Amino acid sequence: MKADTIVIGGGLVGAAVAYGLARVGEKVDLLDEGDLAFRASRGNFGLVWVQTKGLKMPEYARWTRRSADVWPEFSDNLLEETGVSTAYHKPGGVHVCVGEEELEEQVKILNRMNQEHGAEYYGARVLSRAELDEMLPGLGPDVVGGTYSPHDGHTSPLYLMRALHAGLLKHDGRYHPNARGIEIERDGAHFAVRTPAGTFTGAKVVLAAGLGNRALGEMVGLDIPVEPLKGQILVTERTAPLFTMPTHVVRQTDEGSIMIGDSHEDEGFDTTSKPRIMADIAARALRAFPFLKDLRVVRSWAALRVMSPDGHPIYQQSETHPGAFSVNCHSGVTLAGAHAMALAPMIARGRLDDEMAAFSSRRFNVQAR
Repeated sequence: MKADTIVIGGGLVGAAVAYGLARVGEKVDLLDEGDLAFRASRGNFGLVWVQTKGLKMPEYARWTRRSADVWPEFSDNLLEETGVSTAYHKPGGVHVCVGEEELEEQVKILNRMNQEHGAEYYGARVLSRAELDEMLPGLGPDVVGGTYSPHDGHTSPLYLMRALHAGLLKHDGRYHPNARGIEIERDGAHFAVRTPAGTFTGAKVVLAAGLGNRALGEMVGLDIPVEPLKGQILVTERTAPLFTMPTHVVRQTDEGSIMIGDSHEDEGFDTTSKPRIMADIAARALRAFPFLKDLRVVRSWAALRVMSPDGHPIYQQSETHPGAFSVNCHSGVTLAGAHAMALAPMIARGRLDDEMAAFSSRRFNVQAR
């Protein structure tokens, strides 16, 4: 059966778009490379984060806030439709600043965001050390303050992935594993996508294959300049509740384990964990929260972010191949709500709204000139 839309990429970005399309009545084929993929979704930290997002790009700041605002409804819909909880919580979030230099930089960012969007809309505020102590007991002596946003929260990326796939099937979407997109061609009025699992045809095609989009984009006239950026995460044994809200580098899961991150390593497609980086991550966490020294680290991993040249999302549609779209970002968790509830309906209608023009890769050509 021909699909209305073929979505290439079964991670959080592709699954959110596919779920959103199926939810508005589209016949959807979701093509997933499988467990050998460089799946950023599998290594995600799990924040739904608004603070600092969109610095120097107001459109991204507004898009992020829009997604955070729909996340409660989005999560509730998934639970109602699938019975799968995403473990989403929205208590707000804190950026803990270790040392005066970090605090000064964070205050500069907050002030600029408040000027661009208005303090009431942006909603973040500076916290003194005394205010932080009331929110997060047990801080180390090097913590001098921080910033807080009521729009921030966190979720389980793995439960989110499970819920999105279950939601897709609930709305009669079709999931195809081991179906990496190899070649895209025109087949009359449709697109034909060749994969190891067979050839799939559909009236529209969405490229949501993360780092694989660079090559796929060339087949449908789209420039998608994405590169990998490695991040590493540590996970402790389970413990009693210690955190009432997430911070930008430490959060506690519903199961009780504590996730600690992150790193930014430009090492190509290398996904190995490096002891030196792991030690740096742990040392910084201990400066902020010394009590973590009593917990054992039980897991660690590295994963690859999907980064554009400016770090902001790329959303675009092809002029040479009408019906072909690309979706790229490194905030697949934060933006899952917007991808499913706002972006997917645009794709179903066959055209991105004018507000999305700012996210086209054309912006990089303008910068180069």
